[in-house]
Amino acid sequence: MGFSTDCIHGGQWYDPHSGAVMVPIYQTSTYQQQGIGKHKGYEYARTQNPTRQALEENVAKLEGGACGFAFASGMAAINALMSMFQSGDHFIVTSNTYGGTFRLMDRILQKFGLSFSFVDTSNLEAVKAAIKPETKMLFVETPTNPMLTLTDLEAIGNLAKERELLLCVDNTFATPYRQQPMRWGADFVVHSTTKYLNGHSDCVGGVLIARDEQWREKIHFVQNSAGAILGPMDSWLTLRGIKTLAVRMDRHERNANAIAKALCDMPGVDRVYYPGLPDYPQRELALKQMGSFGAIVSFTVSSQERAEQVLTQFKLFCLAESLGGVESLVCHPASMTHAAVPAEHRAALGISDGLIRLSVGIEDESDLIEDLAQALKA
Repeated sequence: MGFSTDCIHGGQWYDPHSGAVMVPIYQTSTYQQQGIGKHKGYEYARTQNPTRQALEENVAKLEGGACGFAFASGMAAINALMSMFQSGDHFIVTSNTYGGTFRLMDRILQKFGLSFSFVDTSNLEAVKAAIKPETKMLFVETPTNPMLTLTDLEAIGNLAKERELLLCVDNTFATPYRQQPMRWGADFVVHSTTKYLNGHSDCVGGVLIARDEQWREKIHFVQNSAGAILGPMDSWLTLRGIKTLAVRMDRHERNANAIAKALCDMPGVDRVYYPGLPDYPQRELALKQMGSFGAIVSFTVSSQERAEQVLTQFKLFCLAESLGGVESLVCHPASMTHAAVPAEHRAALGISDGLIRLSVGIEDESDLIEDLAQALKA
């Protein structure tokens, strides 16, 4: 089946009781059992829920995985993945990873004996140099947040296979519509479903997808034991959002491409980061593994003071955390999404105090460009 068909039908079914076209919201904590040890596949809602199961099967299909697991947030999904490892294990992580991922690994998981090397994974030689005997997994975010640096998935997938390492890719920015890391050898894919998969800024969630069936029992054990599950209402909202993923992403990207080009000509903009720009150094890699360029645009102005002036002038772009909704958002990464990252580390990554990140929505292109122009002029 085609991608859009899978978005609408994958893992989903018409309700056998009523014929409802949409998977129902099974808002229940427990299920009737016919006898001791006899039930219809559902015992307790932390362990199984039909609405959550439909979402899990849907996203697994979109990513080309064997099984999927829905969690209360993207961070809960990453934490569940890391819970399957042992004290002493080492991980190589994209240096410009999301600030919340950095915080989880640097401030919490290290307390339990896991160790992390934050490396520019777009530099394969740097990744090779960071591998240790105790290294178990490469954790890659591509494109990165907010600098939009890409990692070559084919190259790093081959390296992981050669060194017998697991590979996990955070695919939140690209979405499975544009990028399917398991085609390049990834063992796991994670998403913050809060972003493009849901697409409507009305629920928080995360998913973890495994390529091989061998991981189903292990991940389900962690999911059930730790209990950071996605509730039925949020599962339903995310399923609802995924149905329009393809058409939304096409519009997001069309707007982002126009905005990136317009920003290049606006006074007061020092530099624009967007893989679709003709002179972007990784443009061809984006076309190879994404087929497009995404809907996040970052740009710099002269200072934090100037950034603060611009951020208070927007009329359509909303100053807020998060991204991926139908409405356009703007944020200041150094003080918002990446505030947990030490200042010296941010500086090394290029996350300056004058950096502004746009999550481009699906409004009319001309209105968004006009809003940017007036905010910069003010």
